[in-house]
This record gives sequence, structure tokens and C-alpha cells, in this order.
Amino acid sequence: MECPHLEDNACITTPNIKSENLPSRFLCGVCKTEQSPWICVKCGRIHCGRYVNGHAKLHHEESTNHAVCMDCDNLAVFCYKCDEFVINDTTPGHLEKLRKQLQSITSAQACMRQKPRRRCSTDSQENERSTKKMKKDVQLRKPRSSGLRNLGNTCFMNAVLQSLSNIQQFCGYIKQLPSLEEKATKVKKVQTRNSKTTEEDILLVEELRKTLCALWQGSKGAISPESLFAVIWKVVPRFRGYQQQDAHEFMRYLLDRLHTELLTLLPYPNSDSPFIGPKGKSTIVTAIFGGLLQNEVKCLECGVESKKHDPFLDLSLDIPQQFCHRTVKAKDGEQPRCTLSDCLQSFTDLEELEESELYMCSNCKKKQRSTKKFWIRRLPNVLCLHIKRFRWQSFFRVKLETFVEFPLEGLNMHKYILDNMHETRGSCGGSNEYDLAAVVVHHGSGAGSGHYTSYARHEGQWFHFNDSTVTPCEPETVAKCKAYILFYIRRQFKVPDYLSIRNGK
Repeated sequence: MECPHLEDNACITTPNIKSENLPSRFLCGVCKTEQSPWICVKCGRIHCGRYVNGHAKLHHEESTNHAVCMDCDNLAVFCYKCDEFVINDTTPGHLEKLRKQLQSITSAQACMRQKPRRRCSTDSQENERSTKKMKKDVQLRKPRSSGLRNLGNTCFMNAVLQSLSNIQQFCGYIKQLPSLEEKATKVKKVQTRNSKTTEEDILLVEELRKTLCALWQGSKGAISPESLFAVIWKVVPRFRGYQQQDAHEFMRYLLDRLHTELLTLLPYPNSDSPFIGPKGKSTIVTAIFGGLLQNEVKCLECGVESKKHDPFLDLSLDIPQQFCHRTVKAKDGEQPRCTLSDCLQSFTDLEELEESELYMCSNCKKKQRSTKKFWIRRLPNVLCLHIKRFRWQSFFRVKLETFVEFPLEGLNMHKYILDNMHETRGSCGGSNEYDLAAVVVHHGSGAGSGHYTSYARHEGQWFHFNDSTVTPCEPETVAKCKAYILFYIRRQFKVPDYLSIRNGK
């Protein structure tokens, strides 16, 4: 976005570092970490980003006109007042000059790290062995997945894609699909002869397949998902442009679109493929993310109950009202902590419908007061939980910053499902316990601004995906984040045989 604060905040063109004291890496001036270094373009001080210890943001809050900073690694510029990435520059071009200086320093730092060290004593040899061991440990923790470049407020897409790419059963299936280039070419030939391109003719699944394959090649630090984003622009006009979008809305559209396309493409290309199933039945999307709700409405006048079954790909959970206001205090004087169980309990609690939502009773033949209750009739393999952090207040969407405590392992869904009634016996095959696979986090204050990142677990190690940057992190860091979308994987994962990944095919 065009930042109006640059002229007051951007003053320096050279980092506040003396040439004789050039460090081998950029370090935070407070905690000395080398992770996510940001330089203040007002004073030249370097601090860590908000995803590490947040000293750059703290520097802004404690100072005047120190709101704009530049990432020392990828040279992106961010304004804390706008809560957005910045695309413009000052009239004298302060930012461009500072970028050139940082690039020069980065090159010098790389040369410093490559210089061979002299072996002059037993101590130095021991130090060298220790250094090699540390480097080996770092390599073991290095992610196999690449980052995704931000194409202009596309962090909402990047965060969702990285989360889905770390759900092995989903990602593995899409990656092993046969190439749909031939199918796409035939579609284009028909379009050229007959009519204009429609959104039904564009294959999103093919671009997603290419993107996921490129992500897991591991040959690049970051890839650019331009082709996938271009397809999304064509099929969803509301995602066009470079405004910030809602990650949950994007995820829902993506899964719905993939399901529709796969139903259309099956069977393809032959009946022997492990990816082909009966046309019109489930796809990999519904087999992994699909669950079933039972909606019970009871008339308060005659007592007649109405039951309806609704399929779902994710559940949207409200943060209970008692946790939305900071004025609420616990008995011991501490702020009460909201848990994911509180949100799930609120979702399944019995509630009386308001006057504006009177129920048309089939027995009374008129609208009556009623109660409503949700049960989960069938659990999915991957339980996707959306925490509703954005609410309308007057004419604006405001964000709820309430921290929701969630388990990294052992989420038990037993008390929220219908597993003890005659009509649902045997319909909930598999375990009711889930382990966390990925989390999407929204950083910032508004729905149309801020920044999205994600955390995901791969082979037991947690990683933080921040656009083009992928860094290992500790489970404690994940547990402290303010989750927006949670992806839980069932411990007993079951899909139909025709949707299973088969090695060697």
C-alpha cells in the first residue's frame, strides 16, 4: 500500500553500522537474535520482528515517528501505523538507497563467513568440531519445503497453501495426480472454436498440483506462485487486485472449487489409476475434510423436534461472549483464559432462537419460539476449526484479540459427537482423538489489513512459514500464537481405497 508516514519516518540511507565493526550477521540490538532482523528507517537500529520477540514493534511503540522498518533479509518495508507492507518511497528515494546499502553489507557478510579459519591449537580444533556439529544440527532442522513469495498482499494465500501442503494425505494425493495439461489443452481448443473462457473451464487443481510439487522439491529457498494466483484471479473476481483478503474465505473457496473440479474430471485418464473413484461420489477433499452435522430444532410450544443433516468442510467457532471483554475477572483476580473446548462447547450448546429467527413448526403450522442444538454426527479425517475473530461493529469489522488456548496433541472430540444413539452407531468409525498439524495466524488489528503466517509440523518438527521465509520453531512458540484456523489430523486416518496414495504408481 501507499504509506502516508514515510516522509516523517524515513531519514536514513545507510545502516548505523561502522565498517570496522561489521558483524557477520544482523543481530537484534536487545536480545541479540539473528532471526528476522528489521532496521528502523528513522534511526538505523536493528531489532527482531514480531514473530520472534517483537523488539522492532516495541521500538516503534516507545518512540515517535519510528513506525517504518525494513527487513534486512528480503528488504521488504513495513509500517506499524498502517499495519501494512509499504510499496512507495520518499521523494529522495531513501528506501531504495537503503536497500542498496543492505545488499552491499549482506554480500560483505557472506564473504566474511566464507573465509577459512586458521588451526592454531587444540582448542581451536575443538571449537571447529563444535561448529561443524552445530551446522549439522541446523541442517537436520532445515525444512524440505520452500517458502512462497508474497506477490502483493498474498500472504493469506501463502499461509493456507503451506498449511495444506503439510497435510501429507492431501498433499501427497494432489502431487501424484496425473498431469491435466492434455485435458486443459483440449478445453482451450473447444473454447477457441465455440465460446469465451468461463470459470468452469479453468483447472485450478492443475496449478495447485504444480505448486505443491515445486514446494517440496526443496531446490529453492522460495518459489513464486504466480500461475496459481493468476488462475484464482480468473475464477474468483473478488480476489483480484492486491488488497488483503480473508484466509478462511480463500480456504473455503479453494476446497469447494477443488471438490467440484475433481468430480468433473473423474474418471480420468483410465480406470486403473489409483486416483479414480466413482463419479459423483466423494473426492479427496470430502474424504479428508468432510464431516456431517446434525442440526436439531425443537418447538417450545408443542415439543416437536426437527432434525437436519448438514455436510461440512470446516467448523466456524465463536469465542464465547464472557471471554470477549477484558473486564471479566476470575475469582483469584486473574484474567479467565478461553480454551478451544470452551469454543466447541459454545458451538454445541443448546440455544434459544431470537424473535427474528422464529421457527416454522410443521406441527403448529406457524412460526414458533424454538431451541437449536448442533451435534457432530460424523467426524472428518482432518478437522478444520475456524476461530471467528472478526465481528461487525457498526459499519466496521473489528478483530477479537482474545487468546484461545488449544492443545498441540490429544484433542478429544468424544463429547461433541453422536456416538451413543441407535441411529449413529457405527457411523463414526475411527478415533475421536486428533493432533495438531497446522495453524494459520492473523497478525494485525483489522480484517482488511495485517499479515498472515502459518505454523506446520513436518516429521515431528514445527516450522514457521512467513511468506518466503521458513524457519524451525519450538512447540511452545506455536502454543502461544493467537490461532485463526486450526488443522487437526485424526489419529486413525481412514479414506476409501480408491483415494489412497499408492507408492510406485
